[in-house]
Formats: sequence, structure tokens, C-alpha cells
Amino acid sequence: MFEITAIPAFRDNYIWGLCRNGRAVVVDPGDAAPVLDWLASGALALEAILITHHHQDHQGGVPGLLERHPGLQVFGPGAESITGLNHPLAGGEMIQVLDTPVAVWSVPGHTCGHLAYLAEDALFCGDTLFGAGCGRLFEGTPAQMFQAMERIAALPDSTRIFCAHEYTLLNLPFAALVEPENPAIRARVAESEALRLAGRATVPSSLALEKATNPFLRCHEPAVQARVRERQPQASTAEAVFAVLRAWRDEF
Repeated sequence: MFEITAIPAFRDNYIWGLCRNGRAVVVDPGDAAPVLDWLASGALALEAILITHHHQDHQGGVPGLLERHPGLQVFGPGAESITGLNHPLAGGEMIQVLDTPVAVWSVPGHTCGHLAYLAEDALFCGDTLFGAGCGRLFEGTPAQMFQAMERIAALPDSTRIFCAHEYTLLNLPFAALVEPENPAIRARVAESEALRLAGRATVPSSLALEKATNPFLRCHEPAVQARVRERQPQASTAEAVFAVLRAWRDEF
């Protein structure tokens, strides 16, 4: 398995750097400069780029990386406008990254063509799932994002969740509002605050932790359903509960 490094960018983005035996791949390089610094610091040879979706803070660094490293493989959603894309994907493919098989998932919701990449126990999910939250529905539907949540939730609890933003402490107050009696949420608040005070990232998290504290993965839980039905009594299914939660989070 490759090593994975969080490369901070902008205010709260993480570009994920994957390396193995002097070879490297990056996920969602919104800015070329920190990637180039990371490559230089480790004397790494960049081989490929994985893009989850078309937003500029996830692909804006591609031209600069291609300029310095011509011939790169650029993987991403073929249904979206991705600079330098030469390996368009739709989901369902299996690609090779640093001699490791990577499953490509279609997870529309945040954008219509959003992809996620699953490599062994590591899920690179872009803006689909966050620490204690999920992405806004800029282009997709609640039903699409709910299906993405269900698919992620079916993975082993040990799966590591590599999202693209440091949003955990922003999301936890809403999680606590939905489930004020959930001790796992209180514990995660304390742990996340300590990590940030120490200058450390709150991600990657584990799927087990997300399933215990992330309301968008807890739509089948009676406590979450009861709380949502205080706002919308007609929310009779887990999918309807998700839709209410996402709209409520938008207002929070």
C-alpha cells in the first residue's frame, strides 16, 4: 500500500498525496504550488492525478502540474469539464494507481458527475462525505446523495475516509443538534478540538466513527428519525429523513 499525506491548500482544502517507492499520485490538486513543494521535499516523481469533481478548488492546479510534469495521467469524471482530462471515467471502472487496484465509484449529489476512489481500505470521496457531515447538493438530488451515503455505509467499518476539506468542527454542532444525547458526538468534539489546537488534521476518519457521529449516515437510527419528524412529520423513510437533514443543515 502507498503512504498518504495531507497537503493543505487554500483555507481548508486537503490535497491527498499518495507515494510509493519514489512515485506519486495526487487527489484533487486545487493548487499546484503545495503539490510541487511536496514532490520536491520527497524527491517524488508524479505519475497521475485523480479528480473527484469539477469545482476549481479540486482541479485548479492541474495545468501547473501538467506544465512541470507533461504526460501525466489525469483521471476524472468524463461527464464534467476537467482541465487536462485524458482518462475520462463514469464509475464502475477499475484503474491502477501505484501498482494498487482502485475502484471508481459514481457518487452524484454534490455534482452530477462526482466520483470517489476506493483503494484497499482508503476511500477518497472529495466533497461527498465529510467529517460529521456531507456535501451540499449543488447539482444532484437528495435521493442521489442518500444512495451514495448508503453505498459508503456498506463498506467495512475500518475503511479510512479521506475527504477534501477540514470541516469536522464546523459540522459537529449540527450533529449535536440532531442528537444531543449522543455521547460519541460529544467525545468527537473534544477529540477534534484537541487535534486542531495541536495543528493536526481531523481527517482521515474511520467509517466506524462516521457511522457513530455523522447524522447523514444515521438516517436509519430511531433517535435521528424522531428528531427529524419533529420538523417534518411526513419523513417516513430513511431517504426522506436524509432530505430533511440536508435542507436543515443548509439553514443551520
